[in-house]
Amino acid sequence: MGTHYIVDECILCGTCEPVCPVSAISEGEPYQIDQAVCTDCGECDSVCPVDAIQWEKTADR
Repeated sequence: MGTHYIVDECILCGTCEPVCPVSAISEGEPYQIDQAVCTDCGECDSVCPVDAIQWEKTADR
């Protein structure tokens, strides 16, 4: 399994927030992904103009 997260390269454009089907992304510096809500669908990753959304493989999810 894995988890999505937003790195410091985020330019605060907000493009990712409305595409999240479970509203797991919230405004911040950088934007934040609520891991308890995120389904790791990757929709946010596909629209980020600066590739600030990363995916990390984890064993505990």
